Amino acid sequence: MTAWPTTWRMLVTRARSSLWRSATLLSQAYKNTVGSHRAAWRIIASISNKETSKGNADNAAYAKEYCGMVESELQKICDTILKLLSDKFTPKASGGESKVFYEKMMADYYRYIAEFTDGDKKAGAAENARKAYADAAAVAEKDLAVTHPIRLGLALNYSVFQYEVFSQPDEACKMARMAFEDAIAELDNVAEDSYKDSTLIMQLLRDNITLWTSDQEGGDA
Repeated sequence: MTAWPTTWRMLVTRARSSLWRSATLLSQAYKNTVGSHRAAWRIIASISNKETSKGNADNAAYAKEYCGMVESELQKICDTILKLLSDKFTPKASGGESKVFYEKMMADYYRYIAEFTDGDKKAGAAENARKAYADAAAVAEKDLAVTHPIRLGLALNYSVFQYEVFSQPDEACKMARMAFEDAIAELDNVAEDSYKDSTLIMQLLRDNITLWTSDQEGGDA
């Protein structure tokens, strides 16, 4: 399941003259493979919980064992991309766009680790993610337009982190709403080549705001 990203790992290590393009290729390659692993983990973890609640000890044990295998694969993937980012990309980031991109990517992969780990390991990954998101946000606010797709993508993922990992729905909604409203106010100034990406992320921000607000209202009912 990890052979394909290994190919990209070899490519980006050698491609020093096209660092930014290598980083975007790396991001897409690992996004696909880690996405499939995360989806598998959620399904298997859900099955394990259901079998446990039904008293099916054998089935629950099989599901838990397989879940552990997926977690091990996920950990390897995340460790690999984090090492590549810290060794090959982040130290060479020169402009605001690349700095935000790399810090956001590091934060995302620490967030993924926090999703499937427990205890001190979860707490450590969550704190590393929080710091990387905060560092990226500080640079984005200074160097990137509010409509820039990388800044919007950062706001989207940072707010999801606040909601899902830190269990801070109010902060998540506040963060997402601010990013959405700031971008709406400058929508006429969006660069033509990034309009589609920016508006797509804005829609995702709005969808999350609606969902999270609805969940909060439902919880208060």
